[in-house]
Amino acid sequence: MRVITGSARGRALETLKGDDVVRPTTDKVKEAIFSSIQFEIEGRDFVDVFAGSGQMGIEALSRGAKSALFLDANKKAKDVIERNLKVTNLQQFATVVCADSIAYLKNTTREFDVAFLDPPYNKGILQEILPIIAQRMKKTGVIICESALNDKILQKYYKFTLDRERTYGKIRVSTYRHEEFAAIGA
Repeated sequence: MRVITGSARGRALETLKGDDVVRPTTDKVKEAIFSSIQFEIEGRDFVDVFAGSGQMGIEALSRGAKSALFLDANKKAKDVIERNLKVTNLQQFATVVCADSIAYLKNTTREFDVAFLDPPYNKGILQEILPIIAQRMKKTGVIICESALNDKILQKYYKFTLDRERTYGKIRVSTYRHEEFAAIGA
């Protein structure tokens, strides 16, 4: 797993091993996601929820995001994220929090421009966290969710509505935007 482009382009990233194995976003899906929001990254505040190795937030920082918040409840994930930030020399723009993502987002007043959510599949977590993160987004923000095809999600959470969906094999990537900016007939 590597950083695709930007200031840390080509840097190899560490992933969790053994019992802590996560399901990293594939390079193909990562490239598609960042291509779809390429003009919405630079100078923006990014949150990588259920961050795992932190590759999505690191990619955003490499592409010029102003800041990235990495959330993961796993202490080993936090350590891996911190090592990946150090190897990419992006730690000065990052905050890594080892906490339950839902609880953290319920209690923060921080707002984000771009949110990436990749929770464990088919456990109902995405449905629980989407209305919470939608209330933490700036009006011009975008929420991107990676999920299994059969994970049930709604068309609208708070004032954010489904703008686009793409499938990559057994993976679905859903993009939500504020109702004032979402495409009609998504």
